[in-house]
Formats: sequence, C-alpha cells, structure tokens
Amino acid sequence: MTPPFILSPSLLSSDFARLADELAALEAAGLSWVHLDVMDGQFVPNITFGPPLIAAMRKTSRLYFDTHLMIERPERYLAEFRAAGSDLICVHAEATVHLERAVAEIARLGAAPAVALNPATPLSAVEWLLPQLDMVLIMTVNPGFGGQSFIPFCLDKIRALSALRRERGLAFRIQVDGGVTPDNTAALLAAGADVLVSGSAFFGHPPYKERLDVFHAAADSKPA
Repeated sequence: MTPPFILSPSLLSSDFARLADELAALEAAGLSWVHLDVMDGQFVPNITFGPPLIAAMRKTSRLYFDTHLMIERPERYLAEFRAAGSDLICVHAEATVHLERAVAEIARLGAAPAVALNPATPLSAVEWLLPQLDMVLIMTVNPGFGGQSFIPFCLDKIRALSALRRERGLAFRIQVDGGVTPDNTAALLAAGADVLVSGSAFFGHPPYKERLDVFHAAADSKPA
C-alpha cells in the first residue's frame, strides 16, 4: 500500500459564495488541510484574496491553512497572514531577494515555513535552505490560474528533490501543485511527493468524501 499522503484541496476552485459551507464540507469529508492561493496581480496575472478573508474563514474552520503566497515581496505581509490564521506560509523563491530572511521570519512568527519553486526554477534556488523548511512546493504548472495541464518534466524535478531529501537525511514534505488529478496521483507519490494540491479535479466532483476516496484509491494503484 502507498504510504499516507495529504490531499490539500485548492479553495480557489470552490464556490466562493459558500466558503463557510465549503470548509465545513471538507472537514466532514475527512480532509485535514486546505490550500489557500493568494495572488496579487503582479507576481502572477491574477488577484484572489488576502488576510481579511483568511481571518474570516479561520473563525469557522479547524482545517490546517496551507497558505501559498504568490505575491511580490511577501516579507511585507508575513505577520498579517500569520495573524489571520495561516498554519503554514509558503513564499516563492522568485518573489523575494532575501529568501532566508523570509523563511526565518515565518518560523519566528510560529508558522511552518515553506518555499515554492516555479517549473523552470532549479532546485539549487532552495538547496541550502532545506534544513530550515517544513515543506518545498514544486509547481507543476506556471502559477496564476487553475485548471492548467501538468508539465511533464516536473516529475523528474520531484524525483531529484526526493533524492536530495533522502541523501541529506532531512524530513521536509514535498508538495505538488498544478494539474494534479487521480490519473497522476500514483506517479507523483512514487516520485516522492507527500502533499498533493488539487483544485478543479477535486472541487469539480462532489460529494467530497467520495472524491477523496477516489484519490486514495488512485494512490494505491500502480503509476502509469
């Protein structure tokens, strides 16, 4: 059987008119994490939401808030996102000049620090920070919009990061975001991923408990 993994549904693909209901439905279905995509219209060509909405959701949900900051100079807002209720804060290596400082500040604020890498960004951008991280997010599409197709070469990137983790005896999680579906779940887990982010491929197929079961069944199948 495939080792346990975490499914972190991307709230960006949910019904924004019913956010409290959607969060409650995720909990009822047995999910423990939810992925919060924060976009500023500068680092990526889209705008989503910020700390006020996260704070409002925190009041109604016990889910682990996996907050992905796709914003320029994220260090300006780390305290606000932590205060809003983010449990994990992920910044992009490409979005800040002083990445180690941002990572250290996330940890100081009491959140789990993570770094995201765009598809074309090499692992060397985060290599020396790995001991300080709870998670590395490998983007398998170019960030900005949901519903994109998985970029195939990213599978080798996941394998390389997993090998690096193993060689150095580290315990950070590997998260994958972009084009994740039941069809590629087994291959992603076999490559070394621990946390899978799924948007339209999850929220577009209610009821959520049954969809979670589909992902779990896919995890136990042989990679294509």
